[in-house]
Amino acid sequence: MSTAAAIPRVSLTWLLLAQSLVLLPLWWHVPLWLLVLWLGCTLWRVQVFRMRARYPGRLIKLALMLAVAAGVYLSSGTWVGLEATAALLVAAFLLKLLEMQSARDARVVIFLGLFCLAVAYLFDASLGWALYSVLPLLALLAALIGLQQTQLIAQPMATLKLASSLVLQALPLMLLLFVFFPRLEPLWSLPLPKPGQGVTGLSESMSPADVASLSQSGEVAFRASFDGAIPAKRDLYWRALSLDVYDGRTWSQSPWIQTQLAAQWQPTGPSLTYQVIQQPSGKPWLFALDVARTASPGVRQLSDGRLQRRRPVDQPLMYAVTSWPQVLREPQLSAPALRTALLLPAQGDPRTRQWAQDLRARFTTAPALVNEMLRQFRELPFHYTLNPPVLGRESIDEFLFDSRRGFCAHYAGAMVYALRVAGVPARVVAGYQGGEVNPAGNYLTVRQFEAHAWVEYWQSGIGWQRADPTAAVAPARVEQGLQQALSADEEFLAGSPFSPLRYPQLTWLNDLRLQWDNLNYGWQRWVLEYQGERQIEFLARWFQGLQRWALPVGGLLFMVLASVWLLKPWRHRVDPQLKDFVAFERLLRRRGIVRQTGEGAMAFAERAAAQLPSQSEAILKFAYAFMAQRYAGRPVSREQLRAALATLRRQLARRPGNMPR
Repeated sequence: MSTAAAIPRVSLTWLLLAQSLVLLPLWWHVPLWLLVLWLGCTLWRVQVFRMRARYPGRLIKLALMLAVAAGVYLSSGTWVGLEATAALLVAAFLLKLLEMQSARDARVVIFLGLFCLAVAYLFDASLGWALYSVLPLLALLAALIGLQQTQLIAQPMATLKLASSLVLQALPLMLLLFVFFPRLEPLWSLPLPKPGQGVTGLSESMSPADVASLSQSGEVAFRASFDGAIPAKRDLYWRALSLDVYDGRTWSQSPWIQTQLAAQWQPTGPSLTYQVIQQPSGKPWLFALDVARTASPGVRQLSDGRLQRRRPVDQPLMYAVTSWPQVLREPQLSAPALRTALLLPAQGDPRTRQWAQDLRARFTTAPALVNEMLRQFRELPFHYTLNPPVLGRESIDEFLFDSRRGFCAHYAGAMVYALRVAGVPARVVAGYQGGEVNPAGNYLTVRQFEAHAWVEYWQSGIGWQRADPTAAVAPARVEQGLQQALSADEEFLAGSPFSPLRYPQLTWLNDLRLQWDNLNYGWQRWVLEYQGERQIEFLARWFQGLQRWALPVGGLLFMVLASVWLLKPWRHRVDPQLKDFVAFERLLRRRGIVRQTGEGAMAFAERAAAQLPSQSEAILKFAYAFMAQRYAGRPVSREQLRAALATLRRQLARRPGNMPR
């Protein structure tokens, strides 16, 4: 038999199918040239099985490994990080297929497939992927079952049926482990946008003049459930961070604003209580309405009013928030904060500087000046667009007086610049505005294309106030949403032609989308977020007074009890015949005679009898009794076997000098 035949056809078939199913969702996150490698490895392995090709030699395998390593580095620019690591794991999954010659090799490939299956959850942990992942899991289990030389070796569907049965049997234990065992946080990362192209979302800086085409993303940023009525869309300004430093091209965060904690403040007026499930962003900011407070561990409020964690949000995160919209925010500013809020480049944009100084001469108070700027934004021919022209060196001048076309970042940046010229402390605030109400679950879904930037200006004794020039130019953007704000010649979600978000007029499709989103929201809220504090809260409902230490201790105790229940040691009976034979081996081992691996009982006894002629009769007598009882089924009693063993023990105990002649 050839080495290729060592792996049954049914196992190889299921393994190739499982590889296809495992890799399908990963093609969006790994280099596309791996698809060519997959096709090549699959065809080569099939030809090897058909005995029409040979296994690759060492030089070929070495060349493939070096080529893959170089390809991953050229594609990702690194060998570390989530995407690069996933690409290397996928490549190992493919290349191992070529040298798979035995059942042991096949098991290694199957285990690599299970690792790839788990890695896919780092990119997508939605309900859809969870349901789909059952298919490659069943195929991998069927391939593992097919490796066993049983009557199922020629029955592909029988192996699949058995694999399905094993998964169903494991479900109760899986559910118990899920409820009681402490959660372990996974690693997480997100793909970065392509260079040279902006994406509707948030970053640590904002350069609107450099973005020629702002692509749109329908990915979910977060979801929020309110305890009570959901506020009107025009009031939903979700703060993330503030940008208070301008270098003539880019707005960014000052070190001051990133390190100073917020001053003590007292809640006033009506409050809003809600829970947020934030999707992984790779950033430490939490999204909340002004002014927010949360009891989530590891979260602090900084001087600009944002909520920020000590570590980035690298997995779906659920937190509860209470906001007070009428709170007075920083009626007095410190000297460093005041200087930062007025800081401008020494030169640049002379027309904007002159315009702001003229307005300041006419309007002496900050509210009057802000209202005049908003009036001009509203009445002059400004246009809201996601495809603005590229601006030159004097970008704010060109935007305000020449093109007058842009999106929220252009308007907010230009207005803050002008306010600072006029002596009014101001800053850009980045976050999200609005959200879509899902009536099926009565919650709000905020997507990446709803990222927004607005203005905050400061007055002594009154504190920070919000102003939104985008709302003055395109009121529909704030009151209805991005799609309604775009002109007829601009497509909503142009980069996603098959997104159901583009077709709200199709009632049946929109209802189906909202129902599916509600299922995903429930999956995140009750499955993905069942960890840490939420797990303790849930278990505390069943076990009053549950302490933090009780969860790991209880999880360990549960594992012990589950292991005992599964193994059922009380049902394991000691084989008395084997027990006597083990004693027989032990007696001979003391005389230096050890049974070799694979050596049969009779062969071992005959070898021992030849080395111990004085005790040969007793040795062979025990061996014949054991063989007759164990294999021939003859009526030899246990007492006879133990008597033969006792005779041998007595003879071996005699010293050679005392043995009868």
